[in-house]
Amino acid sequence: MSSLNRLAVAKNKRKFHAFLKICKQDFSLQATSSGPLEGYRVLDLTRILAGPFCTMLLGDLGAEVLKVEKPGQGDETRRWGPPFRSSESTYFLSVNRNKKSLTVDIKKPAGQQIVTELAKKCDILIENYVPGKLHQMGLGYQEMQEIAPQLIYCSISGYGTSGPYAQRAGYDVIAAALGGLLHITGPQDGEPCKVGVAMTDLATGLYAHGAIMAALLQRSKTGRGQHIDCNLLSTQVSCLANLSSNYLNGGQEAKRWGTAHESIVPYQAFSTKDGYFVVGAANDKQFQILCNHLQLPDLANDSRYLSNADRVKNRKTLLDVLASRFQEKATSDWLLVFEGCGIPYGPINTLQQVFSDPQVLHNEMVIDMKHSTAGTIRLPGPAVRFSDAANKARLPPPLLGEHTCEVLADVLGLTSSEIKKLEEAGIV
Repeated sequence: MSSLNRLAVAKNKRKFHAFLKICKQDFSLQATSSGPLEGYRVLDLTRILAGPFCTMLLGDLGAEVLKVEKPGQGDETRRWGPPFRSSESTYFLSVNRNKKSLTVDIKKPAGQQIVTELAKKCDILIENYVPGKLHQMGLGYQEMQEIAPQLIYCSISGYGTSGPYAQRAGYDVIAAALGGLLHITGPQDGEPCKVGVAMTDLATGLYAHGAIMAALLQRSKTGRGQHIDCNLLSTQVSCLANLSSNYLNGGQEAKRWGTAHESIVPYQAFSTKDGYFVVGAANDKQFQILCNHLQLPDLANDSRYLSNADRVKNRKTLLDVLASRFQEKATSDWLLVFEGCGIPYGPINTLQQVFSDPQVLHNEMVIDMKHSTAGTIRLPGPAVRFSDAANKARLPPPLLGEHTCEVLADVLGLTSSEIKKLEEAGIV
């Protein structure tokens, strides 16, 4: 090896060890208590799940989120239950931390004026009304752009702001059905199934969150805000991923596989003596390891199963053998057998098992918050940690209108007498 090559190798080793040192940092000891979005303000005109999930993520990152709700009623999910904690819907609690609630009747001109004035003081506005509805109230993007050119205005809808379905109401399960998710979900010989949690809504919230962050970055260069169009249907179609490519490029219609995979075998759940065990062998080496740990060495050398293509072709005979073997032990026994094996595996957990799992607890995915009426509530924590910024729960989910007076006074500078007049008129 030449001297130049030796220097290059040494330099790369130093970089690698420096990288490992960073990876080993205790991310729970964040260097600063401020979030990446501290100093940014969000005007939240959303309800239900996709929008509130997005604004909660922005709030976790430090943004001040002002959640505008209908007086006397609020977000529909406040009434979705049981279960309730005290008088609070546990559904609402799940996606509304780190927000301030103010009640404003935006159907009245005075309420619309309040929203307009708030928009001037905000960096981001997020709404999920049927397209065109806010425009009728003078609160659409075109109107806001004129009085608040800095504003990033994000619309979340069922199908987009234009097109043949634009005026349809959009809920998760409908968009998931129209976008193909229900068609590919469920038992192989059974009926289409709804996914257990509203993943189309949640994925749309994540798309909106990412788009807003990108728009903030662009605004730092141009000084201008812009309109963002997110919708459930487009999100769901984009998330078909490999199945969409199978159809568009391979002419292969998708079907339901239960927990199995269309293009990888084995990659699914197997029943055990007392539950289920999920394992994936995505390449030939992993299949060899799987067979060794199952003490089925002959299976690994069987000409019918040497490659993944072979295993897909001979799926039924292979799975019959594996299914029979997995039924010989309890799930906990198989977990011990596969510990440290290097291939992906795990049990199918109940929620009780999820929230007592040692890795989940280590990742600080269960947090306690003090709520003014519900007492101590427990919520899933933020999924992402930063080495030099805070991503955390600071405020519990708000009571309806809990911060109306505070926001009107602190953000808009209204006096107590002015706020009282608005209350008497039923505006707030």
